[in-house]
Amino acid sequence: MPGYIPDIETKSLEEQTVFQEQGLKSMLEYVAEHSTYYKRLFQEHHIEIGHIHHLSDLQKLPTTSKEDIQLHNMDFLCVSADQIAEYTATSGTLGSPVSLALTRGDIQRLAYNEYLSFELMHIGPGDVVQLMLTLDRQFMAGMAYYLGLKKNGATAVRTGPGLPSMQIDIIQRLKSTVLVAVPSFILKLIEYARQVHIDLNQLPVKKILCIGENIHNKDFSPNALGALMQEAWPIAYYSTYASTEMQTAFTECEAGQGGHHHPELIIVEILDDEGRQLGPGEYGEVTITTLGVEGMPLLRYRTGDICCYYDTPCACGRKTKRLSPVSGRKQQMIKYKGTTLYPPAVYDVLNQFPQVKEYVVEVRTGDLGNDDLILHINTPLSADECERALKPFLQSRLRVIPHINYLSTAEINDMQFPAGSRKAVRFIDQRKSANHV
Repeated sequence: MPGYIPDIETKSLEEQTVFQEQGLKSMLEYVAEHSTYYKRLFQEHHIEIGHIHHLSDLQKLPTTSKEDIQLHNMDFLCVSADQIAEYTATSGTLGSPVSLALTRGDIQRLAYNEYLSFELMHIGPGDVVQLMLTLDRQFMAGMAYYLGLKKNGATAVRTGPGLPSMQIDIIQRLKSTVLVAVPSFILKLIEYARQVHIDLNQLPVKKILCIGENIHNKDFSPNALGALMQEAWPIAYYSTYASTEMQTAFTECEAGQGGHHHPELIIVEILDDEGRQLGPGEYGEVTITTLGVEGMPLLRYRTGDICCYYDTPCACGRKTKRLSPVSGRKQQMIKYKGTTLYPPAVYDVLNQFPQVKEYVVEVRTGDLGNDDLILHINTPLSADECERALKPFLQSRLRVIPHINYLSTAEINDMQFPAGSRKAVRFIDQRKSANHV
């Protein structure tokens, strides 16, 4: 088992590439033998895997989409039923949920992945880590964080996404030093502490791992959400990016300059719309190839997330690539009144407007076949008061003014947490051509 800095992550990019090319060869041989889906794909495209030697050769292979997994879910399975240790499922953010089967080896790999994430944050024995996220409902992330903590020796407190009052009480009683939570829930925690006159700076919490929502702009400065947290509770915040399909996370170190790539676990490409590999600093679609996955490995899986990567050595000593904050999701691009928007940009603006307490962004197909954008918001202001202030605010920052729908606290809560939801819904895509739920 690697020490604090795994050897491969401190090697040069050239050495990492050689290491990954060896892993790619093993992966191709594995799926060619065991995956019904990839066997068929290789045959249909007349692919000779023996001709794939270098990472640049990946461009000779077709990509895999979320729709492919939805349509052929169990064709990706590479093991027999008795080798499956657990089933997890995607959240369905970009479509119908899909099931992923994990072997015992995959579970160990998942633990190692989050072990590396916590090492990046200098978390280990002596830390009490409060997991304020879903730990059931086939949610891989909750399981991964818990397994990672067991591996690195820290103490886990599985509170789940419970009420702020309960979270604060447990922080105080068990002396939690680290939180793992969705940033918007941290804002609720901050608001509750203000209401009951609790000084957050007197709590033992020193670090928060922020999941599911961006806290940084493209230049790694705090976005509106990150700035609100930092101002109210000036401790260390770390961002992470992952998905169930990847079975791997890109987590920041203390330098805060992007999520670190783990070359022993995953190959990452950034592709343009034509499928060409892009270089450092160029934004495109994150496309991944898993290494070491036994149950359902993926080859050139297009995540739909738009990022770039940086390949300069990090101040922490690692020489791995680092992913930027996600600027948007390809399928979620909105074209509204001639302006191109991604949901995270809308979230960031709404987070800057303190009178908007909660929100859901919805896009529909208009009468003329165009995108129609609606903001469902909860605010203590009257509709007239809010519109006088909010509309010019939106115009100045988004260059357009979406439709605004005012909801009560109960109504917005029902919209954010539909039956069976594992996390808050912020974006609803009702476009006729959309492949969303």
